Amino acid sequence: QVQLVESGGGLVQPGGSLRLSCVASGNIFSINTMGWFRQAPGKERELVATITAAGRINQPDSVKGRFTISRDNAKNTVYLQMNNLKPEDTAVYYCAAKSALRSAYNYWGPGTQVTVSS
Repeated sequence: QVQLVESGGGLVQPGGSLRLSCVASGNIFSINTMGWFRQAPGKERELVATITAAGRINQPDSVKGRFTISRDNAKNTVYLQMNNLKPEDTAVYYCAAKSALRSAYNYWGPGTQVTVSS
């Protein structure tokens, strides 16, 4: 089993920045890809960014240029630097992880709330 714990969420004004962190523990050797998803009220969960152990990044155009994902394999930690935040970025942000053999993410953190409001 793998445990994921997120931190760094909070309230920020539009145009502001936040950095989320997610630390993995447990059977971390089974993990290849880690990433971030978000879910806003009344909406489906959506991809924010993912990164493989080798550093390959996948993210939608909606956050490119504003959100940057990075990973410290020595610390078993993945980060999400979010800049120029907009009210529509308000959501619960979830850290997720999976092995290279899986197509679906099977490990999830409890989530951290990000609220962008003036």
